[in-house]
Amino acid sequence: MARAFWSGTLSFGLVEIPVRLHPAVRSKDLHFSWLDREGLAPVGYKHYNKDTGKDIPWDRIVRGYEYEKGEYVVLTDADFQRANPESSETIAIISFAKREEIDPVFFDTPYYVAPAKRGSRSYNLLREALLRSDRVGIARVVLRTREHLCAVIARENVIMLNLMRWAHELTDPRDLDLSDPHAKNAQPSAQELKMAERLIADMEEPWKPAAFRDTFRDDILKVVEDKVESGRTHVIDEKEKPRREPAGTGVMDLMPLLKKSLESHGRGATANGRSGRARPAGSRTRKTESRSERATDARHRTTRTPPRAANRTRLARSA
Repeated sequence: MARAFWSGTLSFGLVEIPVRLHPAVRSKDLHFSWLDREGLAPVGYKHYNKDTGKDIPWDRIVRGYEYEKGEYVVLTDADFQRANPESSETIAIISFAKREEIDPVFFDTPYYVAPAKRGSRSYNLLREALLRSDRVGIARVVLRTREHLCAVIARENVIMLNLMRWAHELTDPRDLDLSDPHAKNAQPSAQELKMAERLIADMEEPWKPAAFRDTFRDDILKVVEDKVESGRTHVIDEKEKPRREPAGTGVMDLMPLLKKSLESHGRGATANGRSGRARPAGSRTRKTESRSERATDARHRTTRTPPRAANRTRLARSA
């Protein structure tokens, strides 16, 4: 579990619970470095004074709010804390709402809310009350330099805090101009709706998040691994595979497509949208799995790891 990055109190009514916040997600994004095409030297990021052009150390950098063009007010962490001490130290529940009333579009980043001390009676009281009532606490909290709207949610034996987006942060879908000049022809027929509903019912499965995997990440790692093994690590190949043009789906095409989808469902289609059997969580492609197995076998056979196996081990650890 990642270390707590915030400590304070979680309050509802007059009840105050000492708590700590822990990240509930970990980034599995692949991180790439910027390189100079000539020589492949890393490209750095510099903090410099825009007036003098000279580099400045991190400890000389302060926050400034531009209240007029070119005029700044300097603000420190102490200034933010003094602005509203209670807000900066408290997750204050201001109301409760039904879970189903909250549109998922408002949810942003989840965190675990842990009691400051184990066996907290007030913590268990709030968690159990939320579970029994099937309600979510709507709260405010200041993290670092910004106030957030958030949802306090009971999940099994833990309380979670999910940062939410403010209503004004969401764009209006009406700005997309979804009006259709041929609106009459765009309306599905009763038969098309019936078949679409049948297809949805046929594809329904219990929600198992562990069954889904970031296969694109695996594919990128496979490209990296192949380049390492082939010795083409410094080759810059900019030839792109021709993109497949998306096939337009007109009104007359819907019925054949729906029928074909119903007929083919269960014949190799997967939850990830790929052909073949769905790969279980934690698995990789067959070729990559066999390579990892060979690397493991090699480590057992000899104390010296072959170069290619060592490369694969480093890739797996860095990923």
